[in-house]
Amino acid sequence: MTENFSSFSCQDNQFKESVCIDAYRVYDSCADKDCLENLRANFSESAQNVIDQSTSVRVKNVSVITTYIDLEAIPFRKGYYTVDITYFFEVNLEAFIAPNVMPAQVSGLSVYNKKVVLYGSEGSVKIFSSDYTAGDSDFQNAVTGNLPKATVQVADPVALSAKLCSPNDCCRQPQCRVPDAICRRFGGEFVRSNNVAKAVSVSLGLFSIVQIERNVQMRIPAYDFCVPRKECVASTDNPCDLFSRIEFPTEEFFPPRTTDDNNQTSCGCRRNPTTTE
Repeated sequence: MTENFSSFSCQDNQFKESVCIDAYRVYDSCADKDCLENLRANFSESAQNVIDQSTSVRVKNVSVITTYIDLEAIPFRKGYYTVDITYFFEVNLEAFIAPNVMPAQVSGLSVYNKKVVLYGSEGSVKIFSSDYTAGDSDFQNAVTGNLPKATVQVADPVALSAKLCSPNDCCRQPQCRVPDAICRRFGGEFVRSNNVAKAVSVSLGLFSIVQIERNVQMRIPAYDFCVPRKECVASTDNPCDLFSRIEFPTEEFFPPRTTDDNNQTSCGCRRNPTTTE
């Protein structure tokens, strides 16, 4: 049987030397909790036909397809940058056409744009690299400038609500070009907002972290090389052998309890600290 060694072994955990590494350092970041109200949902022609016949809609879930991020330096404020973020959301809806009839499943696209200002320091050098590119004649990577890099981390949005509305009453969609890959995802071009009988607006909650990073050289303490000590487990063609290695999913059958502190008793009731047994 395979022994349960630790994944890596760093002997003695004692500082041995300082080393210089090339890594990304976060210079500035911000966390946002945005409630996005009345975003216009856009549909392909087939999905819009279903919406036009619907009497009500209900949002099932919303997911982030991708984000477009633009980074620009702010004039007269050295080291600061605007991060322009465009979110593309896939909105999955249930469209109710008639009573006692199963709702139709339709998907639409919502777009949201925001800007944040973050500090990214300064740099004006050119960067060359000798990295090998597979399939080419060992060309070097293209020269790049020493600009910071903006990254966006976003959780799956919380679907709050969806409603039918008149095209004139729904908020206008921000003007942006939808990438061809996203159009193909929904089966073709989206119907123009002035050519629809009914429109859909959705509201959702969005949690995100935006940060600016720079590639820098940093000196850090080094302890030792970390050598893997875990033994590799060979695959097997026997499905029962594979299944036998899977632990019983107890948590799936017994949902966890909410515990506030160590004074929680086994029956789920808080013990009175003044009571003596």
